[in-house]
Amino acid sequence: MEFPQQQKPAGDGKIIYPPGVKEITDKISNDEMVKRLKMVVKTYMDMDQDSEEEKQQYLGLALHLASEFFLRNPNKDVRLLVACCLADIFRIYAPEAPYTSHDKLKDIFLFITRQLKGLEDTKSPQFNRYFYLLENLAWVKSYNICFELEDCNEIFIQLFKTLFSVINNSHNQKVQMHMIDLMSSIIMEGDGVTQELLDTILINLIPAHKNLNKQAYDLAKTLLKRTVQTIETCIANFFNQVLVMGKSSVSDLSEHVFDLIQELFAIDPMLLTSVMPQLEFKLKSNDGEERLAVVRLLAKLFGAKDSELASQNRPLWQCFLGRFNDIHVPVRLECVKFASHCLMNHPDLAKDLTEYLKVRSHDPEEAIRHDVIVTIINAGKKDLNLVNDQLLGFVRERTLDKRWRVRKEAMMGLAQLFKKYCLHHEAGKESALKISWIKDKLLHIYYQNSIDDKLLVEKIFAQYMVPHSLDTEEKMKCLYYLYACLDTNAVKALNEMWKCQNMLRSLVKELLDLHKLPVSEPNNTAMFGKLMSIAKNLPDAGKAQDFMKKFNQVLGEDEKLRVQLEMLISPTCSCKQAEICVREITRKLTFPKQPTNPFLEMVKFLLERIAPVHIDSEAISALVKLLNKSIEGTADDDEEGVTPDAAIRSGLELLKVLSFTHPTAFHSAETYESLLQCLKMEDEKVAEAAIQIFRNTGQKIETELQQIRSTLIPVLHQKAKRGTPHQAKQAVHCIHAIFNNKEVQLAQIFEVQAIKLLVRWLLGMKNNQSKSANSTLRLLSAMLVSEGDLTEQKKISKSDMSRLRLAAGGAIMKLAQEPCYHDIITPEQFQLCGLVINDECYQVRQIFAQKLHLALVKLMLPLEYLAVFALCAKDPVKERRAHARQCLLKNISVRREFIKQNPLAQEKLVSLLPEYVVPYMIHLLAHDPDFTKPHEYEQLKDIKECLWFMLEVLMTKNENNSHAFLRKMVENIKQSKDAQCPDDAKANEKLYIVCDVALFVIANKSTACHLDSPKDPVLPSKFFILQDKDFKNDKEYLSTDMRQMLLSGKVIHIKVNNA
Repeated sequence: MEFPQQQKPAGDGKIIYPPGVKEITDKISNDEMVKRLKMVVKTYMDMDQDSEEEKQQYLGLALHLASEFFLRNPNKDVRLLVACCLADIFRIYAPEAPYTSHDKLKDIFLFITRQLKGLEDTKSPQFNRYFYLLENLAWVKSYNICFELEDCNEIFIQLFKTLFSVINNSHNQKVQMHMIDLMSSIIMEGDGVTQELLDTILINLIPAHKNLNKQAYDLAKTLLKRTVQTIETCIANFFNQVLVMGKSSVSDLSEHVFDLIQELFAIDPMLLTSVMPQLEFKLKSNDGEERLAVVRLLAKLFGAKDSELASQNRPLWQCFLGRFNDIHVPVRLECVKFASHCLMNHPDLAKDLTEYLKVRSHDPEEAIRHDVIVTIINAGKKDLNLVNDQLLGFVRERTLDKRWRVRKEAMMGLAQLFKKYCLHHEAGKESALKISWIKDKLLHIYYQNSIDDKLLVEKIFAQYMVPHSLDTEEKMKCLYYLYACLDTNAVKALNEMWKCQNMLRSLVKELLDLHKLPVSEPNNTAMFGKLMSIAKNLPDAGKAQDFMKKFNQVLGEDEKLRVQLEMLISPTCSCKQAEICVREITRKLTFPKQPTNPFLEMVKFLLERIAPVHIDSEAISALVKLLNKSIEGTADDDEEGVTPDAAIRSGLELLKVLSFTHPTAFHSAETYESLLQCLKMEDEKVAEAAIQIFRNTGQKIETELQQIRSTLIPVLHQKAKRGTPHQAKQAVHCIHAIFNNKEVQLAQIFEVQAIKLLVRWLLGMKNNQSKSANSTLRLLSAMLVSEGDLTEQKKISKSDMSRLRLAAGGAIMKLAQEPCYHDIITPEQFQLCGLVINDECYQVRQIFAQKLHLALVKLMLPLEYLAVFALCAKDPVKERRAHARQCLLKNISVRREFIKQNPLAQEKLVSLLPEYVVPYMIHLLAHDPDFTKPHEYEQLKDIKECLWFMLEVLMTKNENNSHAFLRKMVENIKQSKDAQCPDDAKANEKLYIVCDVALFVIANKSTACHLDSPKDPVLPSKFFILQDKDFKNDKEYLSTDMRQMLLSGKVIHIKVNNA
């Protein structure tokens, strides 16, 4: 385009000034120049395009103002006024400027651009003139004249740079609006935007520049939004050059392309309409790092809050999802991290992401599996509806991951969700129900072998499921309803957790007890054993052993530390007191100069496991109050999703478990009174659990809580008599555990079933560590001595007394079948049991003999019980004597056959060979209560009959010279003492008299008995004590007359030699 020919000024080149304005030359001062220029400015401001006469009149002045004198003037006020005049001149003379030279126009616009820098200081007195200048230029679009200049780009670049540099937070909206108008007109009305000009805009979007000048960023953002239709092509060309063609030299901003794409997308996705397909191309690059960069960019674009890119560009979205399976680990990791933001900002895309996250949850890389969990949990914590059941299922699976870091993240994540939605109910009941499985799943992990898993479950339980930081009432309410909602396996796991913690407390207590003993080698060995056991319950067993040794050393040196630890594990330690103890112990072991202290961390693990953070007396009281409310129907059971019956039953089960681990915490009248109410309820299991709680915790009721004792006894009696078998069993155990005069108490309620229950319980235990068998045997013996009436108040019927005698005798016989109990049955108790076969009641004798025979024939009873059959010789009923003889024949036959069939039996002949019954028989007869006058014929006759009853069967055959063996055995007894009462001369005399009667019977029935015995018999040490080798008892205790009488059966006057 050709510029029009320059107009000539009126008056043959003479410059005409407005009225009152004198000539403006370099001859005047700056102040005067400014004064005159202001009047000129006012004149031009008042002129408009229709003032043709004035336009022609002041044309010379317009040309004069564009002279080098003004454009290069050192005074900024002069330059500003001249710039304002020039801007008005462009307005007045538009569309044809009075300046025709390209160079002059360039100089003028560069001059005006430089003056725009004055906009920076809004507090300047001249700011309004600078604003007028900007407003005028924007309104007239004066810079559009420059399109005809060859180097217009230089002017535009300078203008854009100037405006972006001066904009600041002190400018009002009008300033920004005029700047936008000015720049947008250049972009939209030009033939295109050069790369250099585009750079002046885009550079303000780069993070570094964006942070330096937020107003410049906002200006560029607004400009791009207004010019999107025009500038999009230029932007696409730039990115095409860099991304597809790889020409990074086209712009200094090439290295920031991904930052720019992100910013441009945030401003207006339309700016990148042609760029997105280029990104799909880059996603398939062979360079892993390049794919990673594109994935990072697209993650931000797809994940942005209001982004619709995924729905608008499905091919790009599908291509991006494919990178979840990228071979490059960092790319997969970046995709997984993106999923979290995407789930939060675009729930509608969860379905697309789920399948890919499923694959990544099984990724071989630990870090990726870990981040899948983090992604899902973070989204879930923001809003549970953002994660579907399938996504939560992935987290559930990872709780069993082979790597501890992944398992830990999964467990902690689920714990956080449980606390947020189930404990605090932040999203209502529906959300709580959706993840109600979490509590069970977390506790199931306690079954894992890893100690790390167990410790984390304990930590989660204490911090997330039942937070120990809550006040006692709220804490116990959490526990009460949690326990009611757990499945069976979770309940068992929780019970096991308390049991393990209790066991560890016991180990620590035993260690502290050892510290109280004098230093010795056995003590050190015992300590080492305890330390190893404790270390097994801590993470990293190897390090734990070393740290526990060190801790033990510190304990030995620091008495105050021992006191604190002892207080911590004391049964009476409260939760608040436990916190203080842990804090004090930790403080003592803290070394300020040590940044990390693994020793202290290990000790903390131990303290966390043994500290009672949930259960103390106050907590049990709170639990019992909750139970009472459930019973009364005033609790929040239904609101918590539990029926009142289920709450009562589970609450009592909870208390029953805690009664094992924290029995001391129950010891209060208030607690026991509430439990008494439970005892009276119709629900069988509730009453049974209440009895068991009393049994576990009531050791001090008799001495310290008399009121509770007096109320409890009748209830226990009633349950023992009329309750279910389980209740009766528990009631008997409860009386046995609580009361000192248990024999009296049990006598009032004892029935045959109760005795059987007690015996079955002992047989089930198969050990006597608690000494329960001793007290039971004493009780049974007392019942036999009292003939079935322990109280001796004659309030029990004869038939009931007979049944109780039979039950007591049968019970002792039953216990004798278990080796651990047989060893503690005393000779006196054995004799009381055996004498039941001579009971006054025919049915008692009959049933007892049958039970005795069945146990003996199965080789379940020790050999000595075979001797009891000898007493049957005194039975007045002939059929009973005949039955007893048949039993003897059968038993002796079975034993002889067993010895023949089992070669190994030769080693146990003492307990199997029938002949070895003779010592037991002699001892039993010597202690027969009827054998009170050993010198009288009638009693000796009974002894002889009893001996013969047994010996006749034994001596039917003389196998292996057994007759001589029997004789030798009796002679050996005569050379020993009675172990039951070794210092009682009369008792020993009775023993020796029975021996003489036995020798008399053997000698009269066998001619071979005087031969040498094939072996030396062994006597049972429980019944006989061997005399010194020098001792010799060759005295004859039966006179010749007595022998004659015993032989003939005729009564004659006899004399028995005195001992």
